[in-house]
Amino acid sequence: MDVSSLKARYLDSCKKHEVQPNSAILSWFSQAKIQNSNNEKCSIAISLDQLRDADILPLTNLLMSSNSADIDAVDIFLKSNSDLGKANVKALINVVNLKLRVVDLQDLALGNDFLWDLLQGCLACQVFNLRSINIQKLNMVGSFLRLHTLSMDFCTSLASLQKDCFSGMPNLMRLSMCETRIANLMATTGALSKLPSLVELRFQSCLCCKDTGACSNLQGQHNLQSEVQEKDEFLVSVCKLDLKNAAITLKYITHCRSPICFEKYYREYMISMLPGLEVLDNFPIRKTERELAMTTAGKYYEYLPYKRHHKESVVSVLHKREMGTNGIHYQRPFKPKQLHPYRNGQNFFLRSLCAAKIGSSMWPLLHPLSKFSHSFKAENKKPRPRQFEYHPSNPSLMVFGSLDGEVVVLNHENEKIVGYIPSVGRAMSSVLGLCWLNKNPSKLVAGSDNGSLKLFDINYMSREVSGSFCSSSAATFDDFEQLISLHVNSTDDRLLASSYSKGLALYDLASGKRLQLFTNIHQEPINVSKFSHHSPYMFATSSFDHDVKMWDLRQNPMRPCYTASSSRGNVMVCFSPDDLYLLVSAVDNEVKQLLAVDGRVHMNFEIAATGSSHNYTRSYYMNGRDYIISGSCDENIVRICCAQTGKRLRDVHLEDTESGNSIFVQSLRGDPFRHFHMSILATSTRPSSKWEIIKVMLMCHHHLCCLKVLKGMAKIALDFTQVNLLRSSCYSEENSSGQCFNPSCCLGG
Repeated sequence: MDVSSLKARYLDSCKKHEVQPNSAILSWFSQAKIQNSNNEKCSIAISLDQLRDADILPLTNLLMSSNSADIDAVDIFLKSNSDLGKANVKALINVVNLKLRVVDLQDLALGNDFLWDLLQGCLACQVFNLRSINIQKLNMVGSFLRLHTLSMDFCTSLASLQKDCFSGMPNLMRLSMCETRIANLMATTGALSKLPSLVELRFQSCLCCKDTGACSNLQGQHNLQSEVQEKDEFLVSVCKLDLKNAAITLKYITHCRSPICFEKYYREYMISMLPGLEVLDNFPIRKTERELAMTTAGKYYEYLPYKRHHKESVVSVLHKREMGTNGIHYQRPFKPKQLHPYRNGQNFFLRSLCAAKIGSSMWPLLHPLSKFSHSFKAENKKPRPRQFEYHPSNPSLMVFGSLDGEVVVLNHENEKIVGYIPSVGRAMSSVLGLCWLNKNPSKLVAGSDNGSLKLFDINYMSREVSGSFCSSSAATFDDFEQLISLHVNSTDDRLLASSYSKGLALYDLASGKRLQLFTNIHQEPINVSKFSHHSPYMFATSSFDHDVKMWDLRQNPMRPCYTASSSRGNVMVCFSPDDLYLLVSAVDNEVKQLLAVDGRVHMNFEIAATGSSHNYTRSYYMNGRDYIISGSCDENIVRICCAQTGKRLRDVHLEDTESGNSIFVQSLRGDPFRHFHMSILATSTRPSSKWEIIKVMLMCHHHLCCLKVLKGMAKIALDFTQVNLLRSSCYSEENSSGQCFNPSCCLGG
């Protein structure tokens, strides 16, 4: 290549456009000349911070007119603020795109819209460095066919990966995302699974390594020694390697960690879910470690629902159902069909459909239920949910009570208000208790923290948001001060209310009269009291005194059937739908399942604690009693675990769809009609943030379409046309010593 000719053409272009030649550009040609004399390929390194807008036109004209043999590769760097306009940078990148080798845009000051356009297009570079970029979500949906190395270290605002953000990178081999905010282990591995060529990955780096490869000191079998001045910045883990039949212990010192690295069994899960990975966090993956990781991940995580090991298509499952076969072939001698009725029963195929639709990389889709708030004309009249419950027989209805004492019955499918009750009588403060009647499902009981208790009939509720309602539709109960929760028994004749005063009250539902008052049955406030689903006499109480107690109305009211204790204050207790188990949630993620008959521990879910005494945890059942969902008020995550094995199936991370900020779980319910649907009551850390209800869809669009097509083929398919995890904003709880951190937010179920 004649570099002198290239330089001359640049000078001619400057003269033509009346632009003074840039000394930095002239120096690039000098460097290319040196490469040429050494018989090296000609590459030009363009530093954007050395260019002015006036330099772009002659430079792009030169690069456009250059013969393909003139320049072999172009590297573009931006290491400090540049005065270049966005349009000029785009023009320059477009001209050299096919010859791009490295694009290094550290501390990009050109704005998120420029970066968005860049990530949506077709960038032909081989190495892409986006260190220290201010970006909250990575959505690289463009085409990056030549890209083999991507670095997004120190992108401290980056909190999540989109489902298909890596789908346009079939040749990406090395990825580094150290010191980001990425924390969702399951969603992250789901995104990374779209990278078929990935062999090196980092979310934390070895102290002595600058790239993603295996540490050279490790490969050389030397102990890594380093002086650590600030212990909080480094993680020291001891790893054992079997090298040449000798056990060698190496100090592996890492830093620049992302939150995902603190997830329990992070390394094991990554290795098991990404079988092509060879190096993780600068540490090579040996065969023995891979085998151990597979065993560990299988012990603590559920790959597919209901212990399925292989994913099937929805069409295949429905076909087997219609043909009366499950496709399972046994090598054992034949046994009569009646001995295994569950294998061809409805539950078997129901669970098979769940496993078919919720794959290992399934993404929750968050959808705010905000249209109903348009019914509130005044800006300050938007409801702020404080408590909610699904309707017991109508799949489309739910009721929520607000911090301002309103009761709203909502069709959560079409987002229309079905009934509305404003604050009535004695102004109802925060609505802490809501319960539908079982045999009269048009009626519900609402209770507030000022002691007001009322029975409403939705047939008499106004559908308009107004300041009045038909008073004849409400029945009033004797007040119960400092009310925290309420619950109606299975026969709709008794109402149980618990209060912050460590007591319970039993009401006659028909007359509203208080029948009995139980005082000081716990040492601290009773956060929740629940009747069983089938017996009208049995109920359980959970208290911040660490105890859960089972009671029988037919026995001595001061003597519980049994007492079970937690190590922290109990926030929540509920019966499984068949009353076989009690699900108990204590402060800071202490979640256990007890045998309802005698209180023995059946399953300890071993969810990691945060160390916060105000991290109030609530858990409920989902899919009948097959799974449990658990969330806490100091965390933006809902965990889904198998109720029988304790294995984690999925984590759902929550964030505000508008601001991108995290929102925190205050309460939640499993949808009683749709498998893998739930509702989440959540709030932001900022008091001024709006309150809303959100649906989260777990099922992919492909399966949604399949089920709609197969709508007439099997009625069972209709139950899966939506997979929602509703989120609605609200409140917190109370600490383990019984001292209320925030009385308005700390109590109730």
